[in-house]
Amino acid sequence: MNTQTIYLAGGCFWGMQKYFDQFDGVVRTEVGYANGPDAAPSYQDVCADSGHAETLRVDYAPGVIPLTGLLERFFVVIDPLSVNKQGHDEGIQYRTGIYYTDAGQLPEIEAVYAAQEARLGAKLAVELLPLKNFFSAEEYHQKYLDKNPGGYCHIPRAMFGAGR
Repeated sequence: MNTQTIYLAGGCFWGMQKYFDQFDGVVRTEVGYANGPDAAPSYQDVCADSGHAETLRVDYAPGVIPLTGLLERFFVVIDPLSVNKQGHDEGIQYRTGIYYTDAGQLPEIEAVYAAQEARLGAKLAVELLPLKNFFSAEEYHQKYLDKNPGGYCHIPRAMFGAGR
C-alpha cells in the first residue's frame, strides 16, 4: 500500500490522535513534539516552553483518504484563528500547524489553506512549514484517550464517532 505522511499540530495531541485514528485510510498515527529546538524534549520540557508543538504524525493511504480530506477534517476540530491556544489548553506547545516533509504535498496543502482563509475571511494562525524535526512522545501519551477514556480533550467527544 502506498502511504504518505503529514504532521498536524492541533492543540493537545491526545484528542488529535483519537480523532484521526477513526478514519479509513489512516494507517498509523504517533504523537510527538515538532519544530522546536533540535534537542529531543521530554513532556516536562515541552510544558516549560521548549518551543516544540504537540504534533500528530499521520501516515495515510492517499488512495483511500487524500491529503485534502485529512486537512479538511483537521480544520473541523481546531480554531484556526487562535494563537497558542485550543480549548482550555494555552501555551506555545498548543499552537496549530501543518508540517510537511514532501514538497510535492505543498500545492494541495496551500489550496486547502487558502480555501479556509477565504471561508473565514481572515489570515489563519496555523503554521504552514516544512518539518524541522519530530520526536516521539513518551509511551504513556500514545493512544492516551484509549487508555484514559475520561481524559481531557478540546475536541468534543461526539467527533470521535464521526469517521466511519
